[in-house]
Amino acid sequence: MKLEVINIQGQKTGREVNLPDDIFGIEPNEHAVYLAVKQHMANKRQGTHKAKERSELSGSTRKLKRQKGTGTARAGDIKSPVFRGGGRVFGPRPRDYSFKLNKKVRRLARKSALSSKVASGEILVLEGFHFDAPKTKEFVNILSALQLADKKVTFVTADFEKEVYLSSRNLKKCSVVRAGDLSTYAILNTNALVIAEDAVDKIKETFEN
Repeated sequence: MKLEVINIQGQKTGREVNLPDDIFGIEPNEHAVYLAVKQHMANKRQGTHKAKERSELSGSTRKLKRQKGTGTARAGDIKSPVFRGGGRVFGPRPRDYSFKLNKKVRRLARKSALSSKVASGEILVLEGFHFDAPKTKEFVNILSALQLADKKVTFVTADFEKEVYLSSRNLKKCSVVRAGDLSTYAILNTNALVIAEDAVDKIKETFEN
């Protein structure tokens, strides 16, 4: 599979880059994608929720009234869950929501996500570019030239480029990711995936290792 390489002015360079069919041209596995996204979202959860139960409340343990003869239900102390301000029954406790996913499943999910993006025409291959200093205005000009100013965009670079990252940091709908850190969620959570020309080889190396 081949895609045309464009420059930062949005013009065709006349060159093409070869995208391996075993990465960008497979039949997407929706269940693997679901599991990968589920794991990503679960791993982001802090799990610090906590509600006090009956034994954790401060208050008197005196029995409120006698057991029989009142004509109403039996009652223990004021910390009982049936009273206002009492402890909560089976309340949330701190826990770890993360879970393990096999390496082959995660790899299949990323391949499926990339193949879906190619099939829907949401992947662009951009000629390599660099910033001498962080310039958000120049980054916005690139988005406008690519007709992506109003879309959620993810730029994939071969390595971490500090100036490119800082130039895009203030843009709400734009993010920059290293090829080695590209996740299934990052691929799907965007309207356009802009891959730097030199990052294509890094993506190939990621799946070979």
